Amino acid sequence: MAEVAGIYAVSHTPVMTNLPGNPPEAVSAEIYRVFEQIGREIAQINPDVMLLISDDHLHNFFLDNMPAFCLGTGESHPSPIEGWLKVPQRDIPGDPAFGAHVLESLFANDFEISFSMELTLDHGMVTPLELMGISGQFPCVPLQVNCVQPPLPRMARCIAIGQAVRRAIESYDAGKRVVVLATGGLSHDVGTPRMGMVNEAFDRRFLDLLAQGTAEPLATYAQHHVHEAGNGAEEIRNWLVAHGIAGCSGFDLYHYTQVSDWYTGIGLGRWRP
Repeated sequence: MAEVAGIYAVSHTPVMTNLPGNPPEAVSAEIYRVFEQIGREIAQINPDVMLLISDDHLHNFFLDNMPAFCLGTGESHPSPIEGWLKVPQRDIPGDPAFGAHVLESLFANDFEISFSMELTLDHGMVTPLELMGISGQFPCVPLQVNCVQPPLPRMARCIAIGQAVRRAIESYDAGKRVVVLATGGLSHDVGTPRMGMVNEAFDRRFLDLLAQGTAEPLATYAQHHVHEAGNGAEEIRNWLVAHGIAGCSGFDLYHYTQVSDWYTGIGLGRWRP
């Protein structure tokens, strides 16, 4: 049986690699330090596969085809798709057998999600891996959540699919160690007059509810208040999928800073074992 050996969540933004000098050095240095710490923790776990949960930023999908959830089951994932992103070009290995099992298990549990054997990863998944120093070191299976184009999956549905993913992992007959990494958010706006404004109060309340290990109160708060935190805050759905995989156990926050220079509330942490 496979086991979930670690579950982490971090914010992502392309300016963390493209504009590293924008915030004061003391601010960015501490964020980079925590990314590196998480990278060391994951390397110490030495997972057989990483499940990456993020959203596609209109690269793989557009208005002609916009799945609510899509699992990557390919042999490898070229990355990054953005030629302007200042990270090395890599083919990140996949794990088709593990991906196929998760997909089939989700279908058996009433989650008819999409799948693709040709996903290309963008900054949402690539930037955190690069900052952690582990990009390309472990096979990765991406799970992409629609956080950009309404209608969006309900917050409670994201927790529920995470719970189903946990059952899928634990029913896999190969003895694999799986690390889950969710990326996205927290509060931020993209391409609006509010870009650069960060709603720290929303972020703190969301993180507090994660720490409490709640399910329904967390989903309700997120559903009713996410619009107060900017269009980019819709990416908290990725965190909620991981929360479901963690069995809605408590979340340990490693670091939080609202970084207006990076347009984003930056949070990093892990769920308790």
